[in-house]
Amino acid sequence: MTFPNPNPDFPILSVLVFSPLAAAALAAFIRSERLLRWWALLCTTAIALVSLSLWWWFNPATAEFQFVERRAWIPSLKISYAVGIDGISLLLVLLTTLIMPLCVLCSWRYITTRVKEFMVCLLIMESAMVGVFCALDFILFFVFWEAMLIPMALLIGVWGGPRKIYAAIKFFVYTMTGSVLLLVAILALYLKVGSFSIPDMMGRNFAPEFQCWIFLAFFISFAIKVPMFPFHTWLPAAHVEAPTAGSVVLASVLLKMGTYGFLRFSLPITPYATHVFMPYVLWLSVAAILYGGLTALAQSDLKKLVAYSSVGHMGFATLGIFALNTNGIEGATLVMINHGVTTGALFIAVGIIYERLHTRDLGASAGLGKFMPVFAGFLGVFCLSSLAFPGTNSFIGEFLVLAGGFKVSTLLVICAVPGVVAAAAYMLRMLQKVAYGGVRNPDHSGLADLNLREVVTLAPLLVFVFWIGLHPQPFIHVMHASVQHLLEQTNGSLAPAAVALR
Repeated sequence: MTFPNPNPDFPILSVLVFSPLAAAALAAFIRSERLLRWWALLCTTAIALVSLSLWWWFNPATAEFQFVERRAWIPSLKISYAVGIDGISLLLVLLTTLIMPLCVLCSWRYITTRVKEFMVCLLIMESAMVGVFCALDFILFFVFWEAMLIPMALLIGVWGGPRKIYAAIKFFVYTMTGSVLLLVAILALYLKVGSFSIPDMMGRNFAPEFQCWIFLAFFISFAIKVPMFPFHTWLPAAHVEAPTAGSVVLASVLLKMGTYGFLRFSLPITPYATHVFMPYVLWLSVAAILYGGLTALAQSDLKKLVAYSSVGHMGFATLGIFALNTNGIEGATLVMINHGVTTGALFIAVGIIYERLHTRDLGASAGLGKFMPVFAGFLGVFCLSSLAFPGTNSFIGEFLVLAGGFKVSTLLVICAVPGVVAAAAYMLRMLQKVAYGGVRNPDHSGLADLNLREVVTLAPLLVFVFWIGLHPQPFIHVMHASVQHLLEQTNGSLAPAAVALR
């Protein structure tokens, strides 16, 4: 159900983009740590509630960008402040705004030093991430893309674990390498089009060779961000060393910037090249699914286990995107949202264990469920969701991706199946160990079960696990027109029919 926008001229996207930045500026003048925590929670919750109006006012019947705002920024270079969303970016904006209050809550007791700086970094990150998903000008997009880099590196490097400096530098170097290639591609497109407007670049008939070079620059930049195999090596270090909120932001939102880049730029701007490189990207996606699953199965560190599972899950997202059909792309978008919900919840759960035991070792966590039954219940649901158990959110996304994959190549999907089996193996292994353990478990009798704050943090994610799992139609409906338009732009090109996977 949608409702007419009572004030179409209200700049709601600008409010969502710049409100966290304003809240961060005001937070700089707050001295009390307790007040800082409440201020960050109040602001992120208010922004989340405001963002829900996008859902009610959005018209899913059209693929046009909505809530568009356009102002001249640097007229001499034809750079403008232009924002707007379609059905795909709507879901990612909502994921971002709804996850941020939970990041504040899971940091309530975890972060005890430099609380002001931590909350400021979170709020600046929110502005940058919402801006990435709303930008309709390439330079504006690049500014937001880069703006999230420093606060994320600070979250890892200041509040991270023992190897935090190494992880922060590795994250920074990898991301900067991708950003340089992205900027080169943006400038090359500008020289061809004479504008930085993203919609103006979509659907143009660029020369095939030019498209291939632009696609490769886009691909490396976005593959690093996803991260796709073999560009993934920065991710485990960043996840393991980051504080809980940093891991949640990284898994729930930042990784989606890469897959969003494929959808927003690679497919509609370089459609010919997309078809040329489609087989290679699909097989890399299968490799990511297998590698992520098998590597996660070998981990004894809970954070590493969840981190490597992300490589496999995002492999499903890229598999669906480059299947280039409705089932694949809609499934990939749901995988992106579901991964944000489920993996974010798992990182929060690992953070809860770490706060009590000061270790992330799977063996040291054995048998927690006997003394923390509420926690074990939450963990059980999120583990089942991660392995795509029917009735949970991840099932419908991966089901659609595999359905889309079958339309491209049966062999491709068959090769991805062991990754699905591995996901069940490592998640059930983790659940069995933490919830039940063995005959000689460590003594956890002094541990307290979840408190009210921790229940409130996990409960919204539990709701989405079952809402999307049992009734995914509203989420599919809101993106359907945008996905169809994207496929028209991509498949309407003169694609090389000789590239076949069968």
